[in-house]
Amino acid sequence: MTFLPTRRRLLAMTAAAAMLTTPAFAQDTTVRVGIMGGEDEVVWDAVAAEGKKRGLDIQISLFNDYTQPNEALSNGDIDANAFQHQPYLDAQIEAMGYEITNVADTVIQPIGVYSAKHDAIEDLPDGAVIGVPNDPSNGGRALKVLEQLGLIKLDEDAGILATTLDVTENPHDFDLRELDAGVVGRAITDLDAAVVNTDWALKAGLQDHRIAQESGENNPYMNLIAVRTEDKDAPWVSTLIEAFHTDSVKEAYATAYKGAAVTSW
Repeated sequence: MTFLPTRRRLLAMTAAAAMLTTPAFAQDTTVRVGIMGGEDEVVWDAVAAEGKKRGLDIQISLFNDYTQPNEALSNGDIDANAFQHQPYLDAQIEAMGYEITNVADTVIQPIGVYSAKHDAIEDLPDGAVIGVPNDPSNGGRALKVLEQLGLIKLDEDAGILATTLDVTENPHDFDLRELDAGVVGRAITDLDAAVVNTDWALKAGLQDHRIAQESGENNPYMNLIAVRTEDKDAPWVSTLIEAFHTDSVKEAYATAYKGAAVTSW
């Protein structure tokens, strides 16, 4: 026996089909996202294209200093940002009292050791001058890399926010110079080596000077998308995440970072 659908059921089926083929929003919803200028611009062009399909008009605000995007987000100048890992966000929240929440993982960019003077870690001489970032989270990360490589030892209680004051063993008497994260890569010719974040290393053209990098195993430095805590359940947030976690964005990362960024999806 064949059952014919009722008019009510036909209307329900038509409405359901329409929901599957229309954007998440009836008209474009504007979302302002703060990122660091450079390679991420390529990535977020792809995110914006995916957002457009879903009814999001993603407008990009460019920054050139790590301290700016969280301040702008907290002040309401932007709606989200994507430039940092959790330890950095935690340090910013503790220092500034920001009410900002991680809503999605993006990529891991393994931090590396670079040198314009030496071809391998083993070539670093006693007393070598090594640059490290001076902010708590990236500085601690850099020192952990040097510890992983067997160059120094840190106080076990220092955690991921270690500073040069937490160095307990430095058998080769390395001179650890703390510099701004955006400067340390550009100062490479004045140093024997430098621990540089991947985005800044690319900006400084250091791709061919990497002599070591951190391990990806149990790495806590996954980058993220952050929003104001009050907005974390807003409908546009899940749509932004959906637009980000797409194949075209994965391909954009591969193009922009030349394999130096490992996506979370």
